[in-house]
Amino acid sequence: MEHKTLADLQAVADIQIVDRSAGMSRDERRRRWIELLEANPNTQYRSLHEIELLSPSQRRDCRADNSPLSLAFADPVLRSAGLQSERVGHCTDFFELSDEQMHHAFCSCHVGLSLTGMQAAHRLRRLFRTDDFRRGLKRLMSQGFQLLFSRT
Repeated sequence: MEHKTLADLQAVADIQIVDRSAGMSRDERRRRWIELLEANPNTQYRSLHEIELLSPSQRRDCRADNSPLSLAFADPVLRSAGLQSERVGHCTDFFELSDEQMHHAFCSCHVGLSLTGMQAAHRLRRLFRTDDFRRGLKRLMSQGFQLLFSRT
């Protein structure tokens, strides 16, 4: 077995140091995925084929070569933060997405057979903004702000 220093390895390989001790929030994980897609704006990614027709267990197991999910799983930062695979179920869990959100973001019935990195990033941004708005509205409503709309 040959031992090499980090400097020697960096001369022949793209070395990325990953801080495994730092956890990532949901928003940080989502932002990282969008940044990866935007870094490859013209790359064509495959969609997920008609995932709405699959049973829940088949949907969770579903994957596609060279999909936006594959790009996320290929990232050492997201993997070290806990992304287990490029399968729909692992990605929905990790990025805290519903099946419906995954379907709208990447299913072939919404995006066709493929989409670019920029298109995928745009779809995720729109999805996450809507999700954040709904969460904020729900939080306000639970705090009693519904009184603003009631008759007195």
